[in-house]
Amino acid sequence: MLLGVSIGSTLVVGYIGYTSGTDGLRQAEFDRMTNLREAKSDAVESLFSNIRSGLTLDSIGATGNQAAVEFSDAFAQLQSQPIDPAQTAAVDAYYDNTFIPLLNERSGSTSVSDVFVPQTSAETYLQNHYTVPSSGDFDAAALVDNAGDGSAWSAVNEKYNPYFREMAKLNQYEDALILDTKGNIVYSVYKGVDLGSNVNTGPYKGSNLASAYTAALNSNVVDFVQITDFERYQPSLAVPTAWGVSPIGQNGDVVGVLAVQLPIASINAVMTGDEQWKRDGLGDTGEAYIVGSDDTMRSVSRLLIDDPEQYRERAISGGLAPDVAQRAVDVKGTVALQTVDTAPVREAQQGKTGVMVAQSYLGRETLAAYGPLDIPGQQWVIVASITSAEAFAPVADFTRNLVLSIAVLLVLVSLLSLLLAQVFARPVRRLVGAVRQVAGGDLGVEVTTNTRDEFGDLALAFNDMSRSLQVKQALIDEQQAENDKILHTLMPESVARRYRDGDETIAEDHQDVSVLFADLVGFDDFAAGLGAEKELALLNDLVRQFDETAQEKGVEKVRTLREGYLASCGLIVPRVDSARRTVDFALEMIRIVERFNAQHEANLSLRVGIDTGTVTSGLVGRSSIAYDMWGDAVNIANRVQALAGKPGVFISQRVRGKLGELPNLTEVGTIETKAGQQSVWQISTQRG
Repeated sequence: MLLGVSIGSTLVVGYIGYTSGTDGLRQAEFDRMTNLREAKSDAVESLFSNIRSGLTLDSIGATGNQAAVEFSDAFAQLQSQPIDPAQTAAVDAYYDNTFIPLLNERSGSTSVSDVFVPQTSAETYLQNHYTVPSSGDFDAAALVDNAGDGSAWSAVNEKYNPYFREMAKLNQYEDALILDTKGNIVYSVYKGVDLGSNVNTGPYKGSNLASAYTAALNSNVVDFVQITDFERYQPSLAVPTAWGVSPIGQNGDVVGVLAVQLPIASINAVMTGDEQWKRDGLGDTGEAYIVGSDDTMRSVSRLLIDDPEQYRERAISGGLAPDVAQRAVDVKGTVALQTVDTAPVREAQQGKTGVMVAQSYLGRETLAAYGPLDIPGQQWVIVASITSAEAFAPVADFTRNLVLSIAVLLVLVSLLSLLLAQVFARPVRRLVGAVRQVAGGDLGVEVTTNTRDEFGDLALAFNDMSRSLQVKQALIDEQQAENDKILHTLMPESVARRYRDGDETIAEDHQDVSVLFADLVGFDDFAAGLGAEKELALLNDLVRQFDETAQEKGVEKVRTLREGYLASCGLIVPRVDSARRTVDFALEMIRIVERFNAQHEANLSLRVGIDTGTVTSGLVGRSSIAYDMWGDAVNIANRVQALAGKPGVFISQRVRGKLGELPNLTEVGTIETKAGQQSVWQISTQRG
């Protein structure tokens, strides 16, 4: 006892320390990841808020308005000029020899130049003088302020290009465009193949840029800003591109639209902390990333930066297609490539905020804090995660140290307890032999004692117990026989045996059991004028006939209610013809009710439903035990008898399948089951 108390108290104290310690450490890690996610959310939302503010200022400023007007006028002059065949040939050659090869290499797909080549004079002219000379070097094209062609457009570009080039550089925009009110891209900082094209009619008319342009132009509000989601934009060599678009104008007068390519680098810098993950508290495996409404990333994966080859292997094991994983490695980015269909993302997409332990997109168990991002126009979510092994490393260390401490303490306590137990146990050994005799069935054995202490009292009590056991055992044997007799009337022998053995939960599954559910209709009206004893006597007589017939047919009664009768065939004794026996029993029940009506001038009727299948039987209740049966077959049998709402014997489709073809069947309806619709049939009760 001393050993048990000592060990038990040590274990309880250890368990309390373990629970409180690990819970505290885990909660601290949960809170830390939540704070990290909130910090990253605030940073991203602040980034987009600054982009919106800057874009609004640039679009309503005097420089932006003047540039939009002058670029639009200069572009219109170029549009009125005839197309120079030499310029067309040069532009076509650029598309065939430079742009299309670069696009195919970057996108991993195959494109043709016919889709992109300019169709208008201004587009051909500008690309010939600004896009073609750079040979795909966008930075070089941005530095050209005047192509020396003497055009009005080049003069306007020389005037405003340094301003917009510096604006794009300071804000890390991938590009900045000016569009006129007709959808023409009349200016571009980096002079790509979209310069001069029309977003309403050109090759990019179905892009997010075109949709945002239309929304901005129709807003009639100069401080309107539309932020688009990322999509692959061919002029940027199919790089995933998001746009910030705002109408250019003042005092409600819109003269154009300013569109900037949002800086992926800035988003990645915020999410990665300039790749200083440990400084941000993300350790060796933590990261924060953004996921769009299409379940793909909107920022870069940390593992792709740290170890591209390991990223490729883990991404594939996490379910990403091998070619997509390789593509992410090749382009050094996961935006619109890496799928993130995880539990934290799904929760965040429903507007929920929280933290959980879940599988990551790389197939690793992580501690993830998640939530939606408040970026107008976007349904993005943010996740900050770290592998469970790293997150809960302090918990593992604490647990290991606690277990070692408890183990040492238990050894010391056990040695001391065993030593003291030897001293306490000597007087008890005298009783061991006598106890063993009693255990062997010799209930009359007695022991002698010469002491007057507690062990002497124990010996005297033992002698009294031995004598009384003889008397009580006889009474127990007699009572046990009576109990067995009662149990056998309430439940099958196999169930009674388990109940006697002490099973508290007794349930058995049975296959291929036919179930009968009968509903006695009209007994209340019949018994209305009878006394309670007369009513009960007549009901018992009717049930007794049912029980006797059930025994003759090999059917087992499960339970009887005042106006209901539940029975089965094949439950206790498996029978291959259980369906046939149950139907015969049901027909005989109908005849018993008919004889009862004739004998007592009653008008009772019986609705009987029969189904066959899998059922479960067992004991229900604690203080009041009842043997019962339940399952799909029981439910369907009950529904079958209630379907037609009239007396008769009704069987399910499964019962009919076991009975074969019967000439006296009538289909009365259908019921919905787990397996689909089943027909319900009525068996004629007329004797042939």
